[in-house]
Amino acid sequence: MTYELDHPEIREAVAKLCERFPGSYWRECDRAQAYPTNFVQALTEAGYLSALIPEEYGGLGLPLSAGCAILEEVHRAGCNAAACHAQMYTMGTLLRHGSPSQKAQYLPQIADGSLRLQAFGVTEPTSGTDTGALRTTARLEGDTYIVNGQKIWTSRAEHSDLMILLCRTTPRDETAKKTDGLSVLLVDMREVRGKSLTIRPIRAMMNHSSTELFFDDMPVPAANLIGEEGKGFRYILSGMNAERILIASECIGDAKWFLSKASAYASERHIFDRPIGQNQGVQFPLAKAYSEMRAAELMLREAVRLYESGANPGEEANLAKMLCADASWAAGEACLQTHGGFGFAEEYDVERKYREARLYQVAPISTNLILSYIAEHVLGMPRSY
Repeated sequence: MTYELDHPEIREAVAKLCERFPGSYWRECDRAQAYPTNFVQALTEAGYLSALIPEEYGGLGLPLSAGCAILEEVHRAGCNAAACHAQMYTMGTLLRHGSPSQKAQYLPQIADGSLRLQAFGVTEPTSGTDTGALRTTARLEGDTYIVNGQKIWTSRAEHSDLMILLCRTTPRDETAKKTDGLSVLLVDMREVRGKSLTIRPIRAMMNHSSTELFFDDMPVPAANLIGEEGKGFRYILSGMNAERILIASECIGDAKWFLSKASAYASERHIFDRPIGQNQGVQFPLAKAYSEMRAAELMLREAVRLYESGANPGEEANLAKMLCADASWAAGEACLQTHGGFGFAEEYDVERKYREARLYQVAPISTNLILSYIAEHVLGMPRSY
């Protein structure tokens, strides 16, 4: 069956592009903790990173389902969209809440690739997912905000020109709720990097170009305030359903890669004069992982359908992200087990994809927070945090 939002032409073209970036390319990037510049450039030149930007600003003007198709196929091909996927959902804050002049100034350059919007500064060392407790401040002096504070796990900051930054513009003790008084600034990092902005790389178990940021009296023009001052938290929230749907698509792509890789290996690998895939002990975990992937994929498609119909599918987006991440991890487990010792060898790419898939149990939102959301907002139980 062909799903009406599948975008088969886009999928075919993305898969063909990804053939130019085989496992050896990603292994080399992984060893060097290097940014996959050539891959990102190829996606940019093909127009895929501007897929969700309206045509009036130079983008393709495609719906969210097209973005999902792009990201799923990237991961299904064994590549990794983490180097560039943020541009799809971070620019949504600018698109939905930015002023006409901001959109006219930045979106065309983001669309043609002359500007990169890949950095999203929210998480801090002391607050984690407790966004209302963040301590980075922006003090307005004349027509300039002066920013001080720190962010962590801000991926791609070294490879981005612009950053969406959430900071506190009203002291916590002057607000009714801790999520009040937060604002969003669009930071042009080219002007402050190495001066009032320090970027420190963080080596991690997967190559996501993660960094820690330090702001020391960093100036940001007041004209770069997105939306209204003090309403930043709701602006960030408004894009989270789309973010979770897009990330869930990547997870489905990973699950399909794991299952394809494992099924092929199980059919080719002969032990005791028979393919190991003939053994139910090998077959059943893969069949079970496939069934979990298909069920998660159906939830994802429902979330996309609701989103594109104009609904605000908080429940479905959260469930899709959780179920797809779980399905990806289950497929990764089955794939690694099928390969046995060879699954730990770099040349098979399984261990790399296995490490990458593990992230989505934690980010961009942890499984526990999704469960808390479902308990409170769907099942009507008392808030647990």
